Amino acid sequence: MHTPKDAKENFEKFIAKEKFVKENHYPGIGIEKLKPILTDKINLAAKDFLFVSQMEKPTDSIYLEKIAIGTKRFSDVYLDIDTEDRERICGYFMELMDIVELQSSNGLLMKFMYNIRLE
Repeated sequence: MHTPKDAKENFEKFIAKEKFVKENHYPGIGIEKLKPILTDKINLAAKDFLFVSQMEKPTDSIYLEKIAIGTKRFSDVYLDIDTEDRERICGYFMELMDIVELQSSNGLLMKFMYNIRLE
């Protein structure tokens, strides 16, 4: 796998943008006090992806590892976030995947969405 030339710039743009705001079919965050918490967690995932993208030989499996770690970070607030917020989180992960042209989460996002245990 090779990292697109503009990946670093795209990760930085992703991290800088405001998240969990009303857009397209997403109504905005369900519980406003969770916005900074969820934003921090998804930005950590973006930083993980950025780190991997700068490795000499990034692989799909390393990115998948980072998706697994990233989705687990939401476990402490999982029961507080509604379906639309979970869908938006998955959308953010897909944006990260698009930056590095990762084709599939191998079911990790579906497992997150429906709270299927990874253990």
